[in-house]
Parts: sequence; C-alpha cells; structure tokens
Amino acid sequence: MKKLSLLLAVMVIAAMFITSCAPAATPAPAPTAAPAQPAEPTQAPEPTEAPTAAPAPTNTPIPPKCEPLPNQVSVNAGDLGSPENPIVIGFVPSGETGRITRAGNEIADCLSQMTGLSFEIEVGTSFAATIEAMGANKAQVGFLNTFSELLAEAKYGIIPGLAVLRKYNTNPVDPDKDLAGQLEPFYKGQFIANKASGIQTLQDLKGKTFCFVDPNSTSGSIIPRIILQANGIDPEKDFAGVQNAGSHDNVGIAVYKGDCDAGVSYIDVLTDAGANLQEKYPDILDKVTYIAVTDRIPSDGVQFVKELDPAIRASITDGLLAMAEDPGGNQVLRLLYTINGFEKIDATFYQPFAEVLKKAGVDPATLVK
Repeated sequence: MKKLSLLLAVMVIAAMFITSCAPAATPAPAPTAAPAQPAEPTQAPEPTEAPTAAPAPTNTPIPPKCEPLPNQVSVNAGDLGSPENPIVIGFVPSGETGRITRAGNEIADCLSQMTGLSFEIEVGTSFAATIEAMGANKAQVGFLNTFSELLAEAKYGIIPGLAVLRKYNTNPVDPDKDLAGQLEPFYKGQFIANKASGIQTLQDLKGKTFCFVDPNSTSGSIIPRIILQANGIDPEKDFAGVQNAGSHDNVGIAVYKGDCDAGVSYIDVLTDAGANLQEKYPDILDKVTYIAVTDRIPSDGVQFVKELDPAIRASITDGLLAMAEDPGGNQVLRLLYTINGFEKIDATFYQPFAEVLKKAGVDPATLVK
C-alpha cells in the first residue's frame, strides 16, 4: 500500500485524535499516557469492548433463531442470490481467521434461512483484498473496518448500511471509563508495550521495534501514524523495526512475546473475549502495559455494492438486525467481531471523520489502489 504522506497539517489536527484526562469529545494536545511508574495490573475488563457484561460465546452455544422474514426475496435460477449464483459476504481479517470463518458461515446460513437467498463467505487475505473483492463485484456484501469503508466508498461507491454497536471497552489510561458497558457506535485505539522494554510514554518508542495491524486498519495504523507524527516520531525512520502483524490479535501476541517492543490495536485486544488472549496467555496483563489511547473512531459496519438490488439489500439488513436482537444470533455476531448490535446508517455517518482525516493530510480518495 502507498505510504501515507502526512503534511504539516498533521501536527495541527492530530490533537483531535488524542485523548487526555478530559472527555474525548474535547480535543487534547497530547495522548493520554500511563503514569511514569506503571501501576500494578488492574482487574481486566470483561470482554467485547466493555469491562462489564461478558458477551463471549459460551461452551454451550445457543442456536440462533433464523425464522423467515416477511420481506423474503424470490430470485430466478442463475440470478444473484440463487444456489447457482450465491451472494458473497466479504470479511476483513481483523482477528483470528478461523474464528471469523466459523462465525461468517453461521451468519450466511442464518441469513439464507431468513431471506430465502443463498450466500457464501470470503475472508480476505488482507483488508485491501476485501475492498477489491467488492470493487470487482466478487463480493456484494462487506464487513469492512472504518478506513476500508472510506476507501471502498471513495473508489467504488459502496453503500454503508449498518454501523456496529459495541459495549464500550476501556483500559486503565482511557479517560472515557464512565462509558464502560454502554452500547456505542465508536471505539478507540491503544498503544501498548512489553513491560520489559522500559517504554512508558510515546517518546520512549524511538529506537524500538513496533507492530501495526494492517496499512488499512483505522485504529491499528491510520490514526496511530498521525499521532506518532504529531509527537515527532517518524514510523519510517525512528523505529528499529516495523512490521504489520496482520490482525489486532497478532499485535497483542507479538508485544506479549517481545517480537515487537510496542504496538497498536483496538481497545482492548488484551482483554477482549473475541480475541481470547487472556485464556491463551494468562499472564498477558503482567507482561504488557498501556501507553496511550486515541480519540473516538466511528465504528466499522456492513456495506453493499451499489449494483445490489435494493430489495435484497433491505432483506439482508433486516436479517442482520434480527440476528443482533436474538440471543443465539447475537452470540454469533460477538464471535465474529465482538458485535453487540447494529444501527441503520447512510453515507453521512462517516463524513465528519473523513473530513478530519483530510485536514490531517490523509485523503482516502488519493490512497485507494
């Protein structure tokens, strides 16, 4: 992917992305940082973007109710949505691919029963691959992250249909702790570091190894790069080594193992039930510390190619909304990307964020491949 060309405007606007001790709605001049002497690890927040209710899939899954919808769509043999020509749902690889595949197939099966249409899924090998699949009409429905949505909209005119709602998750250096557990259409990114690296502030990152998620990851690359530049850190020159780990889970694991001294992810991949890192690495909070958080980022969501029949789009939208309301369906969505619900949106939902990026010198329309 092309390297971001961050102009001098980055230094001015980046404060809009960085939270301090004030509420996130008020831009702060620098990211909220952890205390100079890190406190002992606090009680880990509960899963799925919130430290309260535990939304993780249980060992005894609840079967989703996939009852036929009143607005089922009939298609002819060979038409899109028929068994011979299934609708393809594309998923970005932001988490563990096996988990996304399992949940994606369950979603496709349930939507098929609800809408009367046929579906298959495709988990992209990268964020960009899922964008291009939609652009080539090889996938008609997408679960794109925020920045990928902006790229796909700018290049291919994809239509946003739903925004994800999650129980807000927090971490010890996040000033928005009072929102913990509330359903919100936004999230944040976080800077984390291996405690053995001695990193306590963003300035300590110079000369260290660093993990991003993917070049098109909003909280795992785009916004953190703006913040780093605003703090006098050039990711291309000031790190001893840089790698794209491929997923938020992989960043957490790499920092834990010391493969990267520090990295960025969504809040809070270390304790999120979907990532499930605490079960795999019980001492992860003893070895990894929090450095700073970003400002609020509008949620990822569900998008459609512009060529898709509006009746089919409406049926799929209603099916996903019904799944989110059903305990069994909601459990599947949480397994996918720790989704707690959806809200209907249109193209205006992402525009304020897109304008902020442009003022920082990051214009999605100029970055598409």
